[in-house]
Amino acid sequence: MSLLVTVFLLVLVTELVLYAGYAHVTALVYEWYLVATKDPKIAKHQKLKQEVLMTKAELSKTSSQDEFAKWAKIRRKLDKGLADVEALGAEIAYNKTAFELKAKSAVWCCVHGSQWLMVLWFRKSAVVYLPPHWFGPMQWILSMPFAPAGSVSVAVWFSVCRRSIKAVAGLVSDFIPATAKPHTA
Repeated sequence: MSLLVTVFLLVLVTELVLYAGYAHVTALVYEWYLVATKDPKIAKHQKLKQEVLMTKAELSKTSSQDEFAKWAKIRRKLDKGLADVEALGAEIAYNKTAFELKAKSAVWCCVHGSQWLMVLWFRKSAVVYLPPHWFGPMQWILSMPFAPAGSVSVAVWFSVCRRSIKAVAGLVSDFIPATAKPHTA
């Protein structure tokens, strides 16, 4: 694949990630992680929540005045179950936050690091050669920083691709109607 197309596709993918947002991408990666690893804490949390709901239903069926001993026992069981659900939920939330922080850092490094690596690796390569004398002194600027004179450098091609993709995205968003928010009275 030519350098021209490779850079364009890389910029397209990175702009899609940036458009979607790091939070959305990392949340999606976290969901895939949960599906792939089948975390036992999540299953245990779901099971505890179901037990708490069943205990609540049982407590609502029991009269606190007629069967106080049974009601108190169920109430203690419910309180313990709620505390367990809350503790496990806090642990899961902490693990999710830690995972999302690491994933967000990895996504950031992939998005920006891949572009830096491409620019550094191909800094002396020409993406495309320009016809002689068509652009005058602009040929020197387009070949900056290290590409041969009369060519377009990778760094400039990254900028051109990024600006073009953002312009097309802006044009497309102008033609797509925004969803109307309902009026609240």
